[in-house]
Amino acid sequence: MARQDVGGIEIDYEFFGDEKAPVIILTPGGRYPRDTPGLPQLAAALVQGGYRVLSWDRPNCGASDVSFEGTSESVLHADTLVGLTTALGLDRFALAGGSAGSRISLMAAARVPEKVSKLFIWWISGGAISLAQLANYYCADAAAAATRGGMEAVLVGFADQIARNPNNRELILKWKPEDFIARMQLWAEGYAYSRTSPVPGISAEQFARMTMPAIVLHSGKSDLSHTREASEQTASLLPNAQLLEPPWPDQEWNNCSKIPNEPGRGRFERWPLLAPMILEFLNA
Repeated sequence: MARQDVGGIEIDYEFFGDEKAPVIILTPGGRYPRDTPGLPQLAAALVQGGYRVLSWDRPNCGASDVSFEGTSESVLHADTLVGLTTALGLDRFALAGGSAGSRISLMAAARVPEKVSKLFIWWISGGAISLAQLANYYCADAAAAATRGGMEAVLVGFADQIARNPNNRELILKWKPEDFIARMQLWAEGYAYSRTSPVPGISAEQFARMTMPAIVLHSGKSDLSHTREASEQTASLLPNAQLLEPPWPDQEWNNCSKIPNEPGRGRFERWPLLAPMILEFLNA
């Protein structure tokens, strides 16, 4: 593992595999860290398949710094990913991610399409209910905590990030509650539902720029967090995309949401099932 300053934010990351092998960058969802069960196993399978994997903690995730800069958390993450690739001297790479990781991979690809060789995404958050849930979970809960107990109360929601990176405590406490609440109001706008784009923060013009080969996995009909329509619309807007069925049943997300929070378990524990599909796509 290593750390890299990207625009004043310390990012925790790790490379796996031969440094001469082609690079693929894995980005998970939620505010989950890169060592969440399923991610290391997927990385290991891709390394076994001949690739070098960059696994990273986004700002506000894992051991990376907490930051509330930027017009939205998704913009912050995408800009940081692009900055990280520049800082690490990566001129060509593939992107893969699920849930929030799919959104960040898309937004990064839209920023530097000339650097992205291929794009593989799944569990695309979309639809009015899904995006309202995201605004509530990531922004409203934290803002409400600040109204009740100031920034000390906000610390509770970042307990894991502080345990992994003690500097995060001061990075949070330096914000005034009123400024933090205003920023959460702004960030919540970043999840606004629109009928013109399935993914907040990506315009039709940006989709058109992503001409690299892409795989979009079809979301389950039962998945309200990553709607089937969002995956279909995303595939239709990407100029060179295939919409494929995933290697799991329709109820996968609902089943994953029930996984107990215990050692060795997590919502992404079945992501290694994707390795054969990703490798076939990368090798094509």
